[in-house]
Amino acid sequence: MKRLLKLAVSAAIALLPSAAAFAQTDITWWDFLSGGDGIRMKALIKEFNDTHPDIKINATTLEWGVPFYTKVQTSAAVGQQPDIMTYHMSRYPLAVPTGILRPFSEEELASAGIKKENYVDAAWKQATFDNKVYGIPFDVHSIVLYYNKTILKEAGLLGDDGLPKGLEGLDNFNAALEKIKATGKVEYPLSLHTDEGGSMWRVFYTLLSQQGAKFIDADEILPGDAGVKALQTMAHWVSTGYSPKLISYEASIALFTSGKAAMHINGVWEVPTMVDLQKNGNLGFEWGAIEIPNLMGTQATWADSHSFAIPNSDSRPIAPEKVKIVLEIINWMNEHSISWASAGHIPAYKPVTDSKEFKEMQPNATYAKLADTAVFDPVSKLAGVAGPIYEATQNFVVPALNGQLEPEDAIEQMREELQSQM
Repeated sequence: MKRLLKLAVSAAIALLPSAAAFAQTDITWWDFLSGGDGIRMKALIKEFNDTHPDIKINATTLEWGVPFYTKVQTSAAVGQQPDIMTYHMSRYPLAVPTGILRPFSEEELASAGIKKENYVDAAWKQATFDNKVYGIPFDVHSIVLYYNKTILKEAGLLGDDGLPKGLEGLDNFNAALEKIKATGKVEYPLSLHTDEGGSMWRVFYTLLSQQGAKFIDADEILPGDAGVKALQTMAHWVSTGYSPKLISYEASIALFTSGKAAMHINGVWEVPTMVDLQKNGNLGFEWGAIEIPNLMGTQATWADSHSFAIPNSDSRPIAPEKVKIVLEIINWMNEHSISWASAGHIPAYKPVTDSKEFKEMQPNATYAKLADTAVFDPVSKLAGVAGPIYEATQNFVVPALNGQLEPEDAIEQMREELQSQM
């Protein structure tokens, strides 16, 4: 009887899944993604977890900007950092010299099947210092020109293809703004977010780069007069009433979506806003989005990238086994980044942007070519999201474009402010 009982117990145990089958590696993930970005990333993480029972991503979303980067730095110092995090590539010039990011070896990348040639070149270069790769790009996000097709058509500025025409060159662009104003159908031809440095930095840097100029050249801030010309251009749009004064982010979007502004410069991340409003019948016109026209001589647009990186910690470095899993996650995320594109972003992974599905995604496919002429923030500790350049733009560029400071004085004060921090 005892023998039969032992056999029964043994058989029951044999039918149970082994402990190894339930073995699961927990990966700690930090990001700063809210709104539509946050929703899409959470969906990607859920899909990954559902399809990888041996890996569990435990994700936490922290506050965007300075709080996030400060948290990363302090956590790595005490060995409590995440295994993987999102990171703005504009912050790499500040992060790499301070040792915050752990580089990936060529062997690690090769083992994960991550190849440089599969990524947008400008984004890959942004994460490479001294031939070491410190992060993997996930997208290219930039500013674009949103436009109201109905108003542009009435002003004679819409082609048969539904795209704006007659906007290339600063004189033509300003003339187009005047034509739109003359229709009497809108309050403003152009809506800009004029009360905040981050938004205005993106426009200012675009106009600066379109002149073939550099923000930092060797140890000199804004050499020459390109910075003054860029700021004078922006200030002109406001002083003539083409764009509103000191308007908030939300209000600048509302001007466009309500039909009170014919065009709007903002990030690609607002594409879902337009899509959702139109889908729900709350947008009373057809809209589109294109790359910022070549106004100053060279096709160029400010851009940044979300990327994936591993924080570096001397006190508790990440285990090699976890690095392998993190790279598996990164590779999977990029292979599935078509859903991320629905947030307006341009995937940095070329096999996705080359896919039929992406090429049919509008307006992304129309402005995706900007990735080839994208200009990232200067490679400097002064640059990057929530960095000193953003603060200086708030303090000097914003007052100047709103008529509170002469552009020449604003650029000179900006030089002095940043030069002291070089």
